[in-house]
Amino acid sequence: MASTYSDLGLELMATGENAGTWGTKTNANLNLIEQLTGGYLSLSIAGGAGTQNLTIEDGALTGTAQQRVIEFTGSITGNRIITVPLLTENFYFIKNSTSGSYTVQLKAESGSGATVTWATSDKTWKIIYVDGVATNTGVYEIDVDTTSSPGGSDKQIQFNDSGSFGGITMGSNGQILTSNGSVASFQTPAASGISTGKAIAMAMIFG
Repeated sequence: MASTYSDLGLELMATGENAGTWGTKTNANLNLIEQLTGGYLSLSIAGGAGTQNLTIEDGALTGTAQQRVIEFTGSITGNRIITVPLLTENFYFIKNSTSGSYTVQLKAESGSGATVTWATSDKTWKIIYVDGVATNTGVYEIDVDTTSSPGGSDKQIQFNDSGSFGGITMGSNGQILTSNGSVASFQTPAASGISTGKAIAMAMIFG
């Protein structure tokens, strides 16, 4: 039985096949795995409105969908659609570094699965997950919040305030941090030690 290939292009060698070439083919697979997990590709998608396909090349390092990191480049003069092959199940770090105020959409080569779109002025990185569903592969953006910043000001302790950052002003020297169960604040602790009256009473009793 002849070798087959995975959906990402890795050669699946059958028992008894490829006599004398297992080393070469195994090394090719390992190189492809390395590229799939950490490779970088600068890919020009220059042109007017239209579609450009990402590719999977069986047993080769030349497929444009066989990299972990992809940067779209080039001057676009119309809205571009970039497609991924069906059955591709992977995640990518993709940046739209094109010039031109047009959208770039990422979708499966066929079907009506989910799509991801960079707006006309969006020249950012996105983390993309492709689910590989047969005949209707979906492309999804994994949201990463890079806009939130700590609340409060200098010399404040930060805390989670209903999903947002809040701040507590640092207490004066000698104060302690307390909470009533919902609000935290710094308070001056109650005076410690024994009062003069209590000391006299204890001396009378205990001598």
